[in-house]
Parts: sequence; structure tokens; C-alpha cells
Amino acid sequence: MHISGPTAGRRVCAAVIAALVTCSTVLTGQIIAQAGGSTTPSVPAPKLDWRPCVPGSPFDCATAKVPLDYDDPGRRTIELAVVKRKATGPGRRIGTLLFNPGGPGGPGTVQMPQNYEAFPREVRERFDIVSWDTRGIGSSTAVNCFATPGEATAWNAGKPAGVPVGAQQRAAVFAAYKDLARRCQRRDPELLRHVSTADTARDLDGLRRAVGDAQLTYLGISYGTILGATYANLFPGRVRAMVLDSDIDPQAWTNHASDADPRLTTFLRMGSDRSAAAVLDRFLTLCGSTDTAGCAFSAGSPKATRDRFDQLMRRLRAQPVGEWTYGRTVADVVSGLYIVHPGWPDLAGRLRDLWQGRVPKASPLPPPPLVPHPDPYLGEEQASAVACGESPNPRDPAAYHAMEEAAAARAGDAGRFWTWATVACVSWPAVAADRYRGPWNRPTAYPVLLVGTRYDPATPYADAQALAGEMADARLLTHEGYGHTALINPSSCVKTYESRYLVDGTLPPAGTSCRQDEPPFPAPKPVGGVATGGGGMAGPAH
Repeated sequence: MHISGPTAGRRVCAAVIAALVTCSTVLTGQIIAQAGGSTTPSVPAPKLDWRPCVPGSPFDCATAKVPLDYDDPGRRTIELAVVKRKATGPGRRIGTLLFNPGGPGGPGTVQMPQNYEAFPREVRERFDIVSWDTRGIGSSTAVNCFATPGEATAWNAGKPAGVPVGAQQRAAVFAAYKDLARRCQRRDPELLRHVSTADTARDLDGLRRAVGDAQLTYLGISYGTILGATYANLFPGRVRAMVLDSDIDPQAWTNHASDADPRLTTFLRMGSDRSAAAVLDRFLTLCGSTDTAGCAFSAGSPKATRDRFDQLMRRLRAQPVGEWTYGRTVADVVSGLYIVHPGWPDLAGRLRDLWQGRVPKASPLPPPPLVPHPDPYLGEEQASAVACGESPNPRDPAAYHAMEEAAAARAGDAGRFWTWATVACVSWPAVAADRYRGPWNRPTAYPVLLVGTRYDPATPYADAQALAGEMADARLLTHEGYGHTALINPSSCVKTYESRYLVDGTLPPAGTSCRQDEPPFPAPKPVGGVATGGGGMAGPAH
């Protein structure tokens, strides 16, 4: 979950979420009539002409044509780029798992192939896995507010990176996003009004019909959880199985379905600042509990490592290291907490380099997936079009400095980061024509499985608890670990429960928790025959 900042770049990795008796329901082959579905006018299912994405690719690609406006489906159509990996178990295929990688703005045609091996083995065997770039994003009909790539680069270079520091930088940020809003309004104002989560939920139902499934089997991570919750309440009778990993509180997302001027930004309402601060504290504690061989930024103890981090942040405010300003570093730290391996050791290495006054080396990019457009344009305006069009954010620039200071008082540097993550919304020129804002408790044909990670820097565990309380029939599986989404911070235990649920509907027992497979940092090697403690993953949080 990330609206603006360094993770919205090239070849993103995901980036870039409870009864004492096991409930078992056999889903395969059963068809339940829709219970109180949507009143959307009848629209034919899109046709998917599958072909190998590129010669030799194990993935197939297609283009789906869907209405821009489902209330007026005969007028303008847009295109969705779609990708598929066929089920690998001959004769054992159940159907199709539709996957959304989050964002908003995650390009599924890139991120599903990149993360394909992260899906549970049995899921890969039993389901075709299909993903897509949602409307407005990537290789689909996309929001693009610049005439040339050079214009986009120049605009991005004209504002401070990450968190602005001081009145002059804050003014520059507001001016840049006001300019972006003007550009977007000129380019395609109609598209800006039709990239909402509700629009995408209707696309998702069209894709379900296009692949021939009577009901939806779905995995959504991060922003994909609000998409899943929206689908489940628009089309409750069409839910076969739905896993929502790293969940968003729908009341926070919609500002409690209110258009009143909100006091806080979307992410501050969600509590992302507090959650990120807690994860950063665990990162520094675990780093300081091992030696520099285990964590490059370790200062020998948790307290000394936290003190070193705070000192580094103060130093960078006064004197950047090359282009590594305080603002850029804070953004890098928060996004660096998303993926534990290799993200946390890599982040520790960058912090060590900055501490020593060196410009960190760029992290290697993941290999490009075998798809036609492995590096689509993913400008900030794409995610902003979705989030700003439907999730209320303060519109008064004067409110942001006080809001930032209040967030910093409760969450430190992470509070500053999450305050500014939706700053594009201050000037955003469009409101979504089709916003779903509740209710969130319509009974689904089958129960929904939620996965919440205890230490998640973007979507707090409390949001997973909140979504579990909102939905009519949802079971929460707790991932006792770190990072953003269990899918890319794996737990074999979580994968086992997800597989059972997706294949035959068996839910984990209420209150079930799973541990992460690997600790973030290794324990230090014993010295003189006496083991030194720390470094492994802490036990369940209290």
C-alpha cells in the first residue's frame, strides 16, 4: 500500500492485510445463485484471446475491453491488460484464482509473474492464476498526465523527494501537485472519474465471467483487500473463496462514508503511521540484538542502534549525503520495511553507508518478467486517481504542517512519511462517479479468509481486526511476523491454511496464528563458547 514515493518505480515487487471448531465447507463445483447482487446494467463478459505473452513465456496474455462507465456501457470502452499462468496439475484444475497485487496502482501483469512462485504450490497446481492492470494503471488504459516521458521526469525532479522539510519545501510540494492536477484535468478528465474501486470490482466480475467461473475465487493483498471487500458487498452471492491479505479498514478508507472535510489523511485514519513506527522499532531492536555480521547497522545493542538511527536522521536534516536527504531517507526506510528478505538486510546496509557518509549503492532490480511490457509507466497520478477520487483527504494545505507534527509526536519519522503519502489529494481535480462506501456486512455465499500481519508497516494489524468485525462472515488468520503482506513475507503455515481454504473451503480454527518462516536477522555467532542472545524473531506481540 503506497500512494507516492520511491516504491512506485521500475519493476515494482509488490509494491508497491475469529469459535473453537474448524469450519469446513466443500466449494468445488457448487453454484449458488447471487444473493442480492449489484444492479449494474447487463454487460457482456469481455472476450479473452489468450496468447503467449512473449515467445517462450510460461504466461499467457490477453486484452479485455470493458465499459468506461457501467451506467452507460454503450458509450466508451477501455482496455485491461490481463495475464494468466495455467494450472500446473494436469486433470486437477478447479478453476481460476483472480489476483490483485495492491497499490492502488500495482500492475498485476508485472507483479503476478514476478511473485508467481510465492503462491502456495497446491494453489498453482489447482488453479489458473490470472491478474490484470486495473483500469487507469500500467498497461491498461492508463491515467497519464504528461505528453512525454521527459515531462514526467522533469515534474518529478522539480519537487523534494519523500518528506518535505521546512516551509519552502512544503510550498514546493503543494505547487507541484497543483500543477499535476491541472495537467491531469486537461489530459483525460472523463477517465479520472471512472477508476474507482467500485468500477474495478465490476471489471473483476467481468473477468470472472470471462474465464468461465460461476463464482469468484480471489486473492487480494493490501489495496486488493478493499477491492475484495467491495466486490463481496456488491456481489455477495458470487463469492466462492476470497483471501484478503494485509487488510484495510473500510471505515478509514471511506472516512466513515462521509464527505465532510476529514481531519486526517487516509493513512493516518488507518493508523499506518503508528504501525510503521512499531515495525521500525522492531527493525532497530532486532538489528541491535545481533552483531554487524548479522545486521550491518547494528551498534551493539537495541538502545544504541535506535540512538544511532535518531542521530543519523538529525544529521541528514542538516547535511544530506549526496541526494540522500532526510526526506528521501525516511521514505526509503518505510518502504524498505515492506519485504523482510532481502529488504531488511538491504535497508540495514544502506543505513550503514549513510552513517559512514557514503552514498548507498542502488539495490539490484528483480529480473523482468516474460511479458510484453515489464516496465510500464507508473506515474504517481495513477494511484492518486484511485485513492484521491474516492477516499477523502484534507484539502487545505495549511492543515498539513500541524497534522505532520502531531503524527511525528505519536509515530516519529514514520508519522511524517504517512502524513505526506496522499498529498496529491489536496489539489486532485476529480471525484469518482461510482464510489462504494458501504454497507460492508452483506452475507456472502461462503465465508472470507482474512490474513493480518502483526508488524505491518502499511496496513496495521488493527485494520485486519476492524475488517473482520465489519464483514458478515470472515475469519482472521494472524501472521506473527513482519513486513507488508504474508504473500511476499512467507509463512509455510499461512500458505497451508490458504491452500486448504482456496481448494475446499476449510477455514483455520478461530484464533489461529502462524509464524514467519525466517527471522529478519540471524542471531550472532557464539563467542568463547557462550551463546549471545537476540537476533531471531520475537515471540507473539502483546
